[in-house]
Amino acid sequence: MAASRQRAALPSVQALEEVVGEALERARALGAEAAEAGLSVDQGLSVTVRMGEVETVEHHRDRGLGITVYLGRRKGSASTNDLSREAVQAAVEAAVRIARHAAEDPHAGLPDPEDLAREIPDLDLHHPWGIDAEEAVRLASACEAAARGHDRRITNSEGATVTSHEGVRVYGNSHGFLAGYPATRHSVSCAVVASAGEAMERDYWYTVAREPEAMEAAEVVGRRAAERALRRLGARKLATRRVPVVFVAELARGLVGHLVGAVRGPSLYRRASFLLDAAGERIFPEFVRMTEHPHIPRALGSAPFDDEGVATREQDLVRDGVLVRYVLDSYSARRLGLRTTGNAGGVHNLTVEPGEHDLAGMLREMGTGLLVTELLGHGVNLVTGDYSRGAAGFWVEGGEIAHPVHEITVAGNLREMFANLRAVGRDLDLRGSVRTGSWLVDGMTVAGD
Repeated sequence: MAASRQRAALPSVQALEEVVGEALERARALGAEAAEAGLSVDQGLSVTVRMGEVETVEHHRDRGLGITVYLGRRKGSASTNDLSREAVQAAVEAAVRIARHAAEDPHAGLPDPEDLAREIPDLDLHHPWGIDAEEAVRLASACEAAARGHDRRITNSEGATVTSHEGVRVYGNSHGFLAGYPATRHSVSCAVVASAGEAMERDYWYTVAREPEAMEAAEVVGRRAAERALRRLGARKLATRRVPVVFVAELARGLVGHLVGAVRGPSLYRRASFLLDAAGERIFPEFVRMTEHPHIPRALGSAPFDDEGVATREQDLVRDGVLVRYVLDSYSARRLGLRTTGNAGGVHNLTVEPGEHDLAGMLREMGTGLLVTELLGHGVNLVTGDYSRGAAGFWVEGGEIAHPVHEITVAGNLREMFANLRAVGRDLDLRGSVRTGSWLVDGMTVAGD
C-alpha cells in the first residue's frame, strides 16, 4: 500500500472568486457582450479492500475552469485545468475566437438577472473528514470482515470501499453574480457473495452523507450487505404473470428519475419524451405530491443556487397527481417559451410525500405480488415510456415474503405505472437528490419461465 499523505487544504471561495472575476473582466475587455464562468476544485480519497487485502488506494485532486462568452447570440466556450493568469486569459481568448465563428442561436444567453440568487443561504454542506489512507483501510477492512464473518455461507467478496470527497465551486457571470460554496460527500459500501451448494447470490449495502458522523458504522454496512446476500439464497424463477409490484425505496428513486428525465428541457424541445405537453395533466393518482426542498441543511441534494446561479427554491413538481411544471435551465426554458425553474444541473432534494406504511406495511397492502430489490439492464425508453428491466427480489403471498426470486423481467409502460401507483411508503431513502419511500405499482407484467 502506498504511504498515506495528508490532503492539502482546498482554496477558499474568495480565492476562486478572484480567478472567475478576472476571467469575466478579460472577456469584457475582448468585446464579449456577456460571459459566464464556473470554477471547481475537488479532492478525495478512495480505498478498497477485497478478501482482506488492500486492492486500491486512490488520491485525486482535480480543478478546472469553464468560460462561456456571448457575442450577440453567438456562443463560444473553452476550459482549462491551469489556473495561472496566462492560462485563464488564453482560455477566454479561445472562447471569444470560437464565438466569432459560431452560428447564431436565438435562445443562447445568460439567465435573466431577476432569476439569479441574491441571498446565498449557508446550508452547512462542508464537513471535511480528517481520514488518511491507513484509517480508511482500517474502516474498509472492518466493513468487509463484518460481512465475511457474519455467516459461513458468505464465501466471496467484491470488496468494501471507503470514500471521502471535498470540493469547492464558484460561478459568476456578467450580470454581477459571483458566489460559491464548499461541500463534502463521504461513503462506505460493501458487496459480498453468499453460496449454498451450487447457488450463489450477490448483494450490497452502502451509506453516504455530507458529514462522516451521519453515516452508518462500517460494521453495520458489512452486516447489512451479508444479510441481504443471504436472504437471496434459494431463489426461484416465476412463470409469467401480471401482478402488483413493490419497488424498494432505493429502486423507486430510479422511477422518479425517469419522470425527471422525461420532463427535462432537452427531452421536451427535442420532442423525445413520453410526457410531451403533459404540464397541467394528471399523471399520478391524486395522493401523489413531489416537492423540491433545496435548502435542507446537510442534505445530499441541497444547493443555494443552480449551475447558472439561478436561485433554488421550494417548489412542487407534482401536486395532487398533476404535473405542474417541467425541469428547466434557462436555455431549454427559452426554447420552450417558458422560464427557468432553477434546475440547471438537476433537481434538489426532490421528495415524494411519504404515505403511512413502512416496507412491511407496503407488502401487507399488496397482499400477493412481487417485491423487487434489484434491477438489471437499461430497458427504459423515455420516448415511448416502455419499461422492461431484468429483476430479482421476493415473491410475496398474504403480505409476507414467501421465497426469493431471480432471472425475471418486470415490464410495463411508465405512463401506466405512474397512473397505477397505489401507495408510497414512509421508508424514505435520503441517500441522493431524489428522496422517496418504496412504491406499490399495480398491474405489471412479470416474465419468467
